[in-house]
Amino acid sequence: MVKKILLSLLAALLVLVAILAVNTLRKGSRQLDVPPIATLPVDEAGAATRLGEAVRLRTVSSRDDVALSSDQFQQLHALLQTRFPQTHATLKREVVGGLSLLYTWQGSKPDAQPIMLMAHQDVVPIAPGTEKDWAVEPFSGQVKDGFVWGRGAWDDKGNLMAQLEAVEMLVASGYKPERTVYLAFGADEEVGGLNGAAKIAALLKERKVRLAMVLDEGLLITDGIMPGLKQPAALIGVAEKGYLSVVLKMAATPGHASMPPPKGTSAIAMMSAALKRIDDDQLPGGIRGVAGEMFATVAPEMSGFSRVALSNLWLFGPLVQKQLEAGASTNAMLRTTTALTIFNAGNKDNVLPGRAEATVNFRLLPGDTKEQVMARVKNQVTEATGSDKFELVALPAAVDASKVAPTDSAQFQLINRTVREVFPGTLVAPGLMIGGSDSIHFGEISDHIFKFSPVRAKAEDLPRFHGTNERIATANLAELIRFYHRLLTQGAKAS
Repeated sequence: MVKKILLSLLAALLVLVAILAVNTLRKGSRQLDVPPIATLPVDEAGAATRLGEAVRLRTVSSRDDVALSSDQFQQLHALLQTRFPQTHATLKREVVGGLSLLYTWQGSKPDAQPIMLMAHQDVVPIAPGTEKDWAVEPFSGQVKDGFVWGRGAWDDKGNLMAQLEAVEMLVASGYKPERTVYLAFGADEEVGGLNGAAKIAALLKERKVRLAMVLDEGLLITDGIMPGLKQPAALIGVAEKGYLSVVLKMAATPGHASMPPPKGTSAIAMMSAALKRIDDDQLPGGIRGVAGEMFATVAPEMSGFSRVALSNLWLFGPLVQKQLEAGASTNAMLRTTTALTIFNAGNKDNVLPGRAEATVNFRLLPGDTKEQVMARVKNQVTEATGSDKFELVALPAAVDASKVAPTDSAQFQLINRTVREVFPGTLVAPGLMIGGSDSIHFGEISDHIFKFSPVRAKAEDLPRFHGTNERIATANLAELIRFYHRLLTQGAKAS
């Protein structure tokens, strides 16, 4: 009897192994077979110097003061006109919202839908007290050790300058696009883009423009970040998470701390119970949607157990999801995230406050809406406190997640093919943009909006984003120029 049981178990195990092997092997590569193109000669040193000049201008944006750094933005505009004279002689230039720029490169076939490249002029400030931690002065724009250093070198003046470098080269060569090409450079992306990109989108909508494709900053070419993946991976953002900040306000009877109210009824106690419930009971996640397509695309390129697990999520799904949820960035791809960000209550150690206030930030997964999240939070707070005597307010600038751009489209395949041509050996997969970008404002005038920056990054580079020692390699800057040059020559064709 025991022998029969063991043989049955062995047979079941062999069948399971066979199923796993077949599932793994039958899921072949989804990568385009594209030969690399000849390397385009680029003035790498000159481009690095020009980017350094742009970085030296402190174009820090502010949500509260739209005129902040306006002199720096004006100087940047003058620099662009000086450094890219043929572009400015050929393309129409408009200033929108006071400081944002819209360029129009008229195509020879006006009936063909236009394309748009985007970048932003503004940068985030340097965190106070961290200036001494930089290897160079944060706004020096210094070219050193093969890198351009300084705030904005990566985010996002590198993309902006590379696009203009590519356009300047094309104009100088006599190239004329068939499709009209727009360049949109917002001045307030870091604070929501309402005065820049949103107004540019509204202007184009008013002019009845329908864009065939939009490419904005976004996901990167990562190297050594995905376990089990040896090759660099270019993740092309096909959607962007939404944004919602909710302010929760609690009121209670103020009084002397020597005579506290019954347990759990003070403003701080009720707020603490509510926040704990919100944090403990977050929205469910899963390997589906954009995340599911991304892992299905990279799975055949992986080695070892990573390939087997991702090719057999019917069995290993819970294990894979648990591992992904353990990492902040990978967890954010799976769900609408919940972050407790601000808490205010009380102003004296022996006084019970009459009010407590907290802010919770949500980044919405495609499919989840602002209204659904607000209703969920309301129910959670009511259940946690046993009361409906609270106030729940959504802060301005809330936005649902973007539409998901189709990956079976000619537009996605254009970007896919361009990456494979300019960055040989690099894998391409769709991805979800967990941060915000200016392109979120263009959903009404295009169904094909992509978020991708051809910037190379290793794990150790990621803290430089909005952090200390931001930089971009001069060799990578030259690759950005080649990428945009190739994308424009292929993407601006009418057929």
